[in-house]
Amino acid sequence: MTAETRKKPGLETLRAEISRLEGHSDRRRRMLPFGVREIDARLPGGGLALGALHEVAGGGNDALHSAAAGQFCAGIAARTCGKVLWIVTRQDVFAPSLKQVGLSARRTIFVEATSDVDVLACFEEGLRHGGLGAVVAEVARLSMTSSRRLQLAAETSGSLGLAIRRWRRQTDAADFGQPTASVTRWRVSVLPSVPLPVPGVGRPRWLLELIRARAGECADFEVEACDGKGRLSLSAALADRPDQETTWTRRAHA
Repeated sequence: MTAETRKKPGLETLRAEISRLEGHSDRRRRMLPFGVREIDARLPGGGLALGALHEVAGGGNDALHSAAAGQFCAGIAARTCGKVLWIVTRQDVFAPSLKQVGLSARRTIFVEATSDVDVLACFEEGLRHGGLGAVVAEVARLSMTSSRRLQLAAETSGSLGLAIRRWRRQTDAADFGQPTASVTRWRVSVLPSVPLPVPGVGRPRWLLELIRARAGECADFEVEACDGKGRLSLSAALADRPDQETTWTRRAHA
């Protein structure tokens, strides 16, 4: 053990050892911060890891529609560089809603697949390509084997992989609890919109749950939905709470 290693805090040393045993590369990953201190503080490296696979699902009824989950992913993809490959099995992506969070149609390449098998094949091929800013794919089932292949492809190319877990029946959403190789796992649930002083609909709000973060912590956040540049903001009703981090934080079991 080198002197430099001995200087590392115990937690850092443990994380590095776990990463080595899991077979992950030692090279430092590039990060895409959310720009919200409370969220970035929960993620190792201070942001969402590029060159990695991440899972997102909708909460409640949105598990079937994935509207909020899709916008969350679109906001993330909008802040990457390059084209975005978006793979679907149903032709119901509403392009103006993606543009609303900063992802223009000019940057997006839509691919329709007929089954989860085809989705996963396109997903892996897109990640291996290496010339894309992000690859987004709607998929119901994601096995450990499939997710490992996707994670390896993302690590090799450096592209960001976003798997939107979308089901046709509410009961199928229980599959979201099965282990995968994804670096983070999120759930996005719709909350009442921001109230306005005049009649109208305010900015959408979400309950953003970080269910799993490899070598990180789980947490819940009430946020205002992505703006025109793909950026989230902490809900104004909670932003001034001095004890919000203590309230939200719970240790990760992953």
